[in-house]
Amino acid sequence: MDQEVKAKILDILSRQNDMTIATIREDRYPQATTVSYVHDGLEIYFGCSTRSQKAHNIARHNKVSVTVTPAYSDWSNIRGLSLGGVAERVTAPSQITMVEALFFQKFPFVAQYAPNDRGDLLLFRVVPKVISVLDYSQGFGHTDQVII
Repeated sequence: MDQEVKAKILDILSRQNDMTIATIREDRYPQATTVSYVHDGLEIYFGCSTRSQKAHNIARHNKVSVTVTPAYSDWSNIRGLSLGGVAERVTAPSQITMVEALFFQKFPFVAQYAPNDRGDLLLFRVVPKVISVLDYSQGFGHTDQVII
């Protein structure tokens, strides 16, 4: 992967708090949901309730799409990511601890929202397979695509 493009991806991921994740519902319609996230390199992590629609969708079909778009003041400043990947439950205790630490570091206030019963919380890792990096500073609609 081109290091300049990778640096752009990591910069966008590091500067934002929320992403939109699209999953596939049981009726085969896409469902897009906004969630807060953390990342470790290119891998993105988010949590949700065991009862959430996205958790049920991912259990049936783990291919997902994600977008991350920083705010912009005019079109020449539009930057963003659109990626396709697979969502995997995080189940290893060491990885759960790592993801929780990333969340507490990025969102110190999250502790007040953590459920008392951690059995209701699922953590997911999104492993990108293809990433499109949108950068209008290089021209209208300019996109670099990375296959991982």
